[in-house]
Amino acid sequence: QLQLVESGGGLVQPGGSLRLSCVVSGFTSDYYAIGWFRQAPGNEREGLSCISSSGGRTNYAEFVKGRFTISRDNAKNTVYLQMNSLSPEDTAVYYCASSKYSYCSGYVSRNYNYWGQGTQVTVSS
Repeated sequence: QLQLVESGGGLVQPGGSLRLSCVVSGFTSDYYAIGWFRQAPGNEREGLSCISSSGGRTNYAEFVKGRFTISRDNAKNTVYLQMNSLSPEDTAVYYCASSKYSYCSGYVSRNYNYWGQGTQVTVSS
């Protein structure tokens, strides 16, 4: 069983940046791809980015391409999401999740079997 813990959320002004962290613990925690998702009030959860187990392959949703960067440090069992040029529309609870696979397979929830508790990101002046 894996455990995922997100951190790094907070309040940031429009145009600002945040780096979220997702610490993954458990047996063979570095074997699985990790995805980042978010959910704003009243909205459905949406997938943002995914990174393969080795970190060699990444994927981004179109609306975050060029602004968000995903990376992972398997020595630290941590996956990061660097978010730049944030706008109020990015306000949401951000979650990381462990895929059932070592490769990125899209953002369908059934492909992810362990989830963190989420970290709040608020973009406001």
